Formats: sequence, structure tokens, C-alpha cells
Amino acid sequence: MNQPALPLDWPADEADDAFIVTASNAAAVRHLDAIGTWPVSSCLLTGPRKSGRSLLGRIFVQRSGGRLIDDADRRDERSLFSAWNEAQTTRRPLLLVAEVPPPDWRISLADLRSRMSATPAVTMGPPDDELIGALLAQLLARRGLSVGPEVIVYLVPRSPRSHLGVIGLVDALDAASLAQRRAVTIPLAREVLGPIDGSAKAD
Repeated sequence: MNQPALPLDWPADEADDAFIVTASNAAAVRHLDAIGTWPVSSCLLTGPRKSGRSLLGRIFVQRSGGRLIDDADRRDERSLFSAWNEAQTTRRPLLLVAEVPPPDWRISLADLRSRMSATPAVTMGPPDDELIGALLAQLLARRGLSVGPEVIVYLVPRSPRSHLGVIGLVDALDAASLAQRRAVTIPLAREVLGPIDGSAKAD
């Protein structure tokens, strides 16, 4: 699949994990790759669960020398305030990662609220068809399941439209393949999709 050519040589491998760049997350990658354009030395990255937001953050730190605070919405507000101020003083970029941006955090510390309002935010969206196909192929391969490209083509439009949903589909395919001692083919995929097809469309 074609992927954007980005200056920091994305995607990158980290501990057998590969961050896959498609249109659904390319804007986030480009923003993290353009630290020089940030109005402050901090940035907020948000995205759905299992979207690769933490992996992207770790790769950002590896390549930029910056600092990462994951699950920032669950951290102590005063420690976040201190980290934000330190980033401006040292010019070492700070990346805050969370599932949702403020005001969903309901920040009580007024000084932190003002800092976050000045912090650029970028969001990773739900997976598009290209990312779903790549994730299916990647996750199935990690389970040791050999799957032909025609199976991926069949699965993509029928897959749940979330990162968690794609993982759930792979779990179901893996379990069915093991239980029935069958390869993952279109007929097996059709059987697995039967009971989850309705939820896939609504996910």
C-alpha cells in the first residue's frame, strides 16, 4: 500500500511494532514531524484506543529527543503544569497523549487550562480502508496465520470501523481457525463475520 513519504522516515519499527501511516493518521504524523512550526514547545496528540497513539508518541521521542507523557488526562494536573512550563524553558518538545482533548478532561487547575488552550492539538481518526487492510494483514501475520490477499480484500469492507474492532475481528478469526483447524479463507471469514456483521456496520 502506498504511504506518505515523510522527512523523519516514518513509519518506523519499534520492538516488532510498525506504525502504519495512511490518510487517517498522516496529519498527526506530519504535525509531529514539524516541531519548528509549533507555537509552543508542547503538543497534544489524541486518538481512539489501540490507534497506535502511544507507539507514535514513543517514536516521536526517539526521533526528536522530546518528552512523552502518555494518558495525560489521568495525570496529576500540577505535574502536567510543571512539565509544560519546563518544555518552554528548555525548548525540549513535550508530547501529551490522551484519548480525548480538553475540555473533556475537566481540568480544575486554571493555570493548566490556560496552558492547554495555547497548546496545538492533533487527532488520529478512526481507521480508513487502507489502514484496516494493513492492520488485518499485520495482526494475522503476527498470529502465524497465512492469509491470501483475496481474504483481506473480502474482510476490509466488512470489518468494524474501529481499531479495537479490527483487533476483535482478528481474535475471532484466530479462534475459529484454531478450533476448526482450518486456514483463514473467505468461507471461514464469512462464518466468523455472520454473528458480528451487524455490529461491524455500527461500530
